[in-house]
Amino acid sequence: MESLEDKLRMPNAAKRLSAIGRWLVDVRPLTLWQRDTMTLDRGARKWRKRALDFSRRHIRPVAFEADYHHKNFDVLPLMNLAARNGMLSVLMIPPLGRASVRPYLKSAVFQAALIGEEFSVESGGIGLLFMAHYLGLAPLLLAGHIPTYVRHYLPLQYKSKTEHPVLMAFAITEPQAGSDVEHTEGGAKARLVTTAEPCDGGYKLNGSKVFISNGKIAQKLTLFAQIGQEGLDSWTCFLLDKEMPGLSVGRQERKMGQRPSDASEIILQDVFVPHKNVVGKLRDGWAINKNVLNYSRPVVGAMALGQARGAFERTLEFCRETFLGDKRLLDYQDVQLQLAEMIIQLWAARSMVWHSCRQLRSNPSASAAAKVFASDTAYKVCTMAMELMGDHAYLGKYGVERALRDTRLAQIYEGTNQINRLAIIEQQWDVELSAEPS
Repeated sequence: MESLEDKLRMPNAAKRLSAIGRWLVDVRPLTLWQRDTMTLDRGARKWRKRALDFSRRHIRPVAFEADYHHKNFDVLPLMNLAARNGMLSVLMIPPLGRASVRPYLKSAVFQAALIGEEFSVESGGIGLLFMAHYLGLAPLLLAGHIPTYVRHYLPLQYKSKTEHPVLMAFAITEPQAGSDVEHTEGGAKARLVTTAEPCDGGYKLNGSKVFISNGKIAQKLTLFAQIGQEGLDSWTCFLLDKEMPGLSVGRQERKMGQRPSDASEIILQDVFVPHKNVVGKLRDGWAINKNVLNYSRPVVGAMALGQARGAFERTLEFCRETFLGDKRLLDYQDVQLQLAEMIIQLWAARSMVWHSCRQLRSNPSASAAAKVFASDTAYKVCTMAMELMGDHAYLGKYGVERALRDTRLAQIYEGTNQINRLAIIEQQWDVELSAEPS
């Protein structure tokens, strides 16, 4: 016999309403993932579903090995497989890329963000492998320079949808200038060591870059250097090939998290770069860098969101299967309250990331806010997962401690979250914060 509690549940109660009343409230048995996906354009739904399927079939089985044996893990077969499935070519629409047209016309990066979240659910480090490739391509796209498109971007973008893509990396960080070069005030005082000296036919580059994601495996890099000793105002973006004489890979960092994607040092010793490999125009590097960060920060937020979602999903599974006394953990109300809070936090972070990504012209404040909120929220959710699972979360086989390690990095790269907060202040200062009340 049906209990009073069962009768009062929303789906049953809704049956008593008229047809119009039932239409006003959606009580279909859908997961939150399904509900969010239904709000997307058809093309974006397609890529979210494809990325989920690829992540579960190809990333989940190797996620543990890729993290714990990352020095010996060969990432190239996975990258080539993803490229063949179109996962590295959604920065352009056909015939050069595979992005769906309608969502692309609303945002150039939204489909990449959807893929980044799904991949990061299973492994934050493998998610970074793929998104770092997009980051390396981004200066070529966002320079807004027709000769750069024709010479470099379009051929590389086309190659990204083949079985053997030319893998890219993005190199701005220097030994004494990390997040400094990701904010105007810090950039003005940054201590830069990488220089480009004019010579016959091009430039000679000297110096080094550090913490370069995919620096080891990338075949080409978009790299920023000052002209002579002129400082950040002269910063110029160059496209470098790993085969160029004088370019070498130095130390590879031992990272706490996101280990499958290496963080490597790039060493430049009289590397000749021809004029044609200047990305955009000479001395446009600072503007190009700002454009890239405005587009990439919400994607970093999406990756952090995916890492936290993975921790939540594994915690939920643990709570279903684990008993305390004669009841599952899931049946205790205090556990349910914790899980509900995790759901709320993830949902809020996704809403903010999607709001930022859906803007055709990126907005610096929205981009920085999405990155900060999503990465801070992800770390909070992973901590809650650790607390719910106790000792079990500390064991690598569950993947929750890995997610916690991975999300911590999301609060640091692409500008620390403190720098991103300052970016919001800078953007809104004259128009809102310091302005006289109306």
